[in-house]
Amino acid sequence: MMHLTLSDVLRIAQLSQLEIPENQLQKNLDQLNNIFSLVEEMRSIDTTDIEPLSHPIAAYYDLSLRLREDLITETDHHVEYQEIAPSVENGLYLVPKVIE
Repeated sequence: MMHLTLSDVLRIAQLSQLEIPENQLQKNLDQLNNIFSLVEEMRSIDTTDIEPLSHPIAAYYDLSLRLREDLITETDHHVEYQEIAPSVENGLYLVPKVIE
């Protein structure tokens, strides 16, 4: 298992351009080591026969009831909109150049 030291925390803070007060270093070290411990614990679980979820709540609820069908519900008005546009070319709106 990976364990960080105070010098590792100082190096991470330097690379991240963070200033960590001296009295917070040990707390940050403990928190980071707890995160690494959790990752190691999760890695030790055998997930070979577990089907991936499309969403975390899919384990508890049937998401097919929550999602609507992907259907076109609006009509295409781009021709009407472009008729009143100041300048159009090949179906694209032409706008003045703002940045040189």
